[in-house]
Amino acid sequence: MIAELGHFALILAFVMALVQTTVPLIGAQKSNTVLMEIGKPSAIAQFFTILLAFCALTNAYITSDFSVVNVAENSHSLKPLLYKISGVWGNHEGSMVLWVLILALFGLMVAIYGKNLPPTLRARVLGIQGSIGVAFLAFIIITSNPFLRLDPAPLDGRDLNPLLQDPGLAFHPPMLYLGYVGFSITFSFAIAALIEGNIGPAWARWVRPWALLAWTSLTAGITLGSWWAYYELGWGGWWYWDPVENASFMPWLVGTAFLHSAIVVEKRDALRSWTILLAILAFTLSLMGTFLVRSGVLTSVHAFAVDPERGLFILAILGFFVGGAFILFAIRAPKMALGGFFQPISREGGLVMNNLLLSVATATVFLGTLYPLFLDAATGQKVSVGPPFFNATFIPIMIPLLLLMAIGPMLSWKQGDLASAMSRLWIAAICSGGLGILFWLLNSDKPFTPIIGFAIAGWLGGGALKELADRLLLFKIPFRNSLLRAKGLPKSAYGMTLAHLGIAIFVCGASADSAWRSEVVFNAKEKDQTQIAGFNLKLQKVDRLKGPNYETERAHILVTKDSKTVANLYPERRFYPVQQMLTTEATIYSTVMADLYATIGEGDKRNGWVLRIWYNPLIPWIWLGCLLMVLGGLISLTDRRLRIGAPEKRKGNYKTPKLGTEHG
Repeated sequence: MIAELGHFALILAFVMALVQTTVPLIGAQKSNTVLMEIGKPSAIAQFFTILLAFCALTNAYITSDFSVVNVAENSHSLKPLLYKISGVWGNHEGSMVLWVLILALFGLMVAIYGKNLPPTLRARVLGIQGSIGVAFLAFIIITSNPFLRLDPAPLDGRDLNPLLQDPGLAFHPPMLYLGYVGFSITFSFAIAALIEGNIGPAWARWVRPWALLAWTSLTAGITLGSWWAYYELGWGGWWYWDPVENASFMPWLVGTAFLHSAIVVEKRDALRSWTILLAILAFTLSLMGTFLVRSGVLTSVHAFAVDPERGLFILAILGFFVGGAFILFAIRAPKMALGGFFQPISREGGLVMNNLLLSVATATVFLGTLYPLFLDAATGQKVSVGPPFFNATFIPIMIPLLLLMAIGPMLSWKQGDLASAMSRLWIAAICSGGLGILFWLLNSDKPFTPIIGFAIAGWLGGGALKELADRLLLFKIPFRNSLLRAKGLPKSAYGMTLAHLGIAIFVCGASADSAWRSEVVFNAKEKDQTQIAGFNLKLQKVDRLKGPNYETERAHILVTKDSKTVANLYPERRFYPVQQMLTTEATIYSTVMADLYATIGEGDKRNGWVLRIWYNPLIPWIWLGCLLMVLGGLISLTDRRLRIGAPEKRKGNYKTPKLGTEHG
């Protein structure tokens, strides 16, 4: 009965989405306040009906209701409670319910917290957001009903993919969806602004917190996914340029460009058309990621479905929204006023260059990801584009971008002085040289290439700190006065500094791990030992144990250094009887400066076991850097300025105090 209630709730949500789509848009077109206000209750109703459906599906998983097909195919009675709950979104149908739930959540937040938005803009944003809900709710109801019944019900389920039975996968998809789906609201703001012709500083300020929330969530989601791949898949790496990894990375790149471009619109009333285009592209790439993992065109641990018909349905949704958006953009863009002018050497110019480099980087990843698919579809020829291609093309684009990130904030708006900006970056130059020399001295016997990465990271980190120090007039006025300035500094300034420092720390970790990693593979019997990076590792024993829904071989490896015990490592090799699947469970000894990473392979007492040991220098800095980026985004979201409209521009094309308008 609860499953049927969930199915009914999805149908009711579809009806509410239809109301949210049509009535507010009609009201905005006719300037009818009553009709426009219908958007708020319909958005609230849509969210709570989808929430009811999600709760009904979750209940089916928790109670192991195997009469529901989705539960029977993706759960098991012996599975721990956490993985029963995460199993809700560990499959195609359940993950789509989570997808539309988050979509409706953003509509709910606009309905509740968008009170200061002009009524017509809010109505149109809710209407467009509702139309996306209509499309995906129809997709679920027609092709992916999670509440189908099974009669007779099996005694037990087929279990969830063992690779997904991990705490990281309990939190990774929801965070990733908050980012993916979050760009839908910036898309809705962009289309609403195109319909109205109202694009200006106030619009940019209103859309920035939504973009920032999506970007921060996507950053956290990608980080969790990378961390999961690192310790769960047992290959010792954290990024492989997998097509599905790239599908989440591309909207992150475009979203980053959009955030910086929106600043130019807000501060200088320039780059209007470009900013709108980026908002459309960010959501386009998010939809493309949804298509890739659900169409069957990719075979990946990340993929949810292999049904081409479902893929065609999503492709139709993508074509409708993206095609319609680009047609509207083509009609409206030529009529937009140019906005504020600026010189190439200026802060605006730096942000434009930032956007261009991010766009080229996105195009590079896009080409490397989709070219094999296009070639296969057109000719049947199979080619593989892997890390060598991306490392050779993407990294060179990133180097000038990272250098520019320190220079841009030093330039003045409208017209800057490059020589003056560079002279202010003396501390960044010292940090760059100092960090590079320090790590070269500590690792003089290893490849020199990462030193370039450390030097760039020092430049970026030093530039971020120098920019903050200049804002506080540190060492230029009494320290007490600098503290007073610190209290009054916008939260977004601290957020930007933390995010840039996070990128600098990330670059250090990625540079060291890519070139200085060492590995040892050996066949070991009990009491055998080996050495790596100054550590001695001794296989003490291997036990056979039984888990809640798996059997495991667990090794005990004693790690010593200079005859002192450093750590005990317990890598496992698990077998899941229901799925008939083997998994590798790595064990990691982590310090601030490195990870010691161990896995166990096939073997027995007579012949020994295959042990793989990696020494990954500075890899914890990757997670620390990403954490600082997320923290920077969260701090920026608390900036009060992002919750109030920009002041009215008296001269030019603005009529509405709360939202800039422009006429071609």
